[in-house]
Formats: sequence, C-alpha cells, structure tokens
Amino acid sequence: MKKTLLYSLAGTLLFSFNAVAFDTKATHALLMDADTGYVMFEKDADKPMPPASMSKLMTVYIVFDALKDGGLKLEDEFIVSENAWRTGGTLSGGSTMFLKPAEKVKVLDLLKGVIIQSGNDACITIAENLAGSESAFAELMNEKAKELGLTNSTFRNSTGLPDPEHKMSAKDLAKLAQILIKNFPDYYYLFSEKSFKHNGITQGNRNPLLYKIPGADGLKTGHTKESGYGLTGSVLSPDGRRVILVVNGLSSMKERDEESRRLATYGSNGFITTTLVVKDKVVDTIPVWLGQEEGVDAVTEKEYRMTRAKGKKTPIIKISYNSPIVAPVKKGDIIATLKIGEGETVETMNLLAAKDVKKAGYFKRLKQTIKSWF
Repeated sequence: MKKTLLYSLAGTLLFSFNAVAFDTKATHALLMDADTGYVMFEKDADKPMPPASMSKLMTVYIVFDALKDGGLKLEDEFIVSENAWRTGGTLSGGSTMFLKPAEKVKVLDLLKGVIIQSGNDACITIAENLAGSESAFAELMNEKAKELGLTNSTFRNSTGLPDPEHKMSAKDLAKLAQILIKNFPDYYYLFSEKSFKHNGITQGNRNPLLYKIPGADGLKTGHTKESGYGLTGSVLSPDGRRVILVVNGLSSMKERDEESRRLATYGSNGFITTTLVVKDKVVDTIPVWLGQEEGVDAVTEKEYRMTRAKGKKTPIIKISYNSPIVAPVKKGDIIATLKIGEGETVETMNLLAAKDVKKAGYFKRLKQTIKSWF
C-alpha cells in the first residue's frame, strides 16, 4: 500500500504572497542565489549574447584551475609577445594593462591586470603562454565550458573583443561566477581589489558595486558597441546570503550602475534562504513486515536549503513509501521518498534506512502472518 504523509514546519507563515513585479532596462539579466542556485529574476537569460569583457571570467577560471591543480604558480612568469602588445596593448585603443613587448610578468600580476584593469594584453599573454596561441586557448575555453555545463557559450578569443561567434548567455555567466566563488576561495579575493598599479600606471576597478554596495566583492564589467554595458556582480548580504547578478545591453555606465544596484538590492532584501531538511535527520519510522523489529527510522540523505521571496509560505513536505516494507532491510537502503513543494517546482530526495533490520525467525514470522489475517 502506498502511503503519503504531509508535514509542515512550525513557526512558518501560512499566508499567500504575491511578489512585487520587477523589471530592468537591461536586455539580458539574471539574479541568482549563489548558495541554492535559485533564480530570483531573469530576462532573456538563456539567449547567447556578446559578453564583451565579462567573458574574461572564463580566462580567469582556466588560470585559477591550473593554480589549484598545482601546474601553475602565482610567481611563475610569462613573456609578453608583440602580438599581445599590438592587439591588446597601448596601441589597440582598448582596455589594457600597459604591458611592454618581451616583458616578463608574474601570473599574479597578469590576473590583477585581467580582473581589475580588464587588460586585453594580459589575457592574450596568458593565452599564448598556456596554450601556444589565442585560438588554441579559445578551444580550451570551449572544452572547459562544456565540462562546466555552460551550454550557451562559445569562445573565439580570450578577451571578449567583438567576434560574431563569441557569445555567452546571462545564465552561463551567473553559473561561471558561482563556480569561481565556490571552487577558488583562495583566489577570489582578487575580484574585490579596487586598484592595481603596473609599469607606473594605476587603474581602478570598473565594477561600480564595489564602491556603492556594502558586501559587494566581484566580479567583472564589460562593454563593446555590440554588447552595450554589462556587469556580472556578486554581493554578500548582512544575513550571510550571497546574490549573483548579470546585466547586459545597457546604454551607459550610469545605467549599468543603477540597474546593477537595483538587482543587488532586490535580491538581498526581498528573499530569504532557509534550511528545510537537515542531513541524517530522522523524519519518520517506516513499518517493517516480517522483521525482528516492527519499524525502521528513515533518515535524510542530504541537506536541502531553499530560497524564496520574503512572506511566501513554506512549501509542503510529503513523505511517500510502500507500507509495510519487507525485511530484511540494510542500513542505507532507500525506503521512502521525500518531496518538497507542489506543481512544477518539486525537489525530490531519497530517505534511507538508519540501521539494519534482520528477517525475523520462523515462529515470529508465523505469528505476524496470523495476526495480519485478523
């Protein structure tokens, strides 16, 4: 017999809530909780778009990954080629770290040049030294994107300079930001640094959130004629929640400043994240048929945290199982299913047996069988 039990959480709000309508001037946008991955707002977020310098986040990811694996060190030095200098340096007219041909530069300084100064010459120098050429590095970027599940991203260079095939979606940028924050805590601090000086030239970080939103600590701006003004940002709220936002297609730096702050404020103040399920917690006792014990505790296999709009009621929690389950039962066996939510947004989790329940002896099984007849 299939049984379903309904659970509610004490102290939760039981009234319905209609979220305030929110929109943005950005043509592409996404607002996400960094911990749970819950999307609080999106606008044309799956469509590939010109990402401009925001795609430098993938260049940074490849360097961070190599550092974490131990194949690269922050003190290692790369040589600046004439191609990097001409294409991304002083003569290019674009964002530059002001590198010089044949200059030897530490990896740490190149990372700062990419993250803080958005230097195209720094990106090309990294690409050529790690992969031999920028085109080979772009293929490496595409391979990594596939591994990370960035399904709407295609890279043709390390810089984000205009190319009709160089595209990323807002959702992919948010996912990449989430990965950088989670996987590379030892290097993520670089995104919050507000200035960097190289070859006697000091440049400030172009991320407006760093100067105007408490808790803002990343990540990357972008601008070309094709993309408009964009930003991939991250803000840590006073309550410990981190929100990630992406905007693109804005008409000016002022508009980018205003819209990114609006999204950050909306995400930080309008939502909460709570732990609905604690790992290894006993949530029910399931009857056992023909066992040495009449029941076995069902425990959760993982923690589940949920982000929702403030005031929105806690979702219904349902536990379903075939009753009774038949002995023998081994610890860790899946004995029930826990479902959180209703409709299309349902999270499903297995419930596991907390211990072994051996099969009962002959006379006890006979007694249980006779008892069931009556």
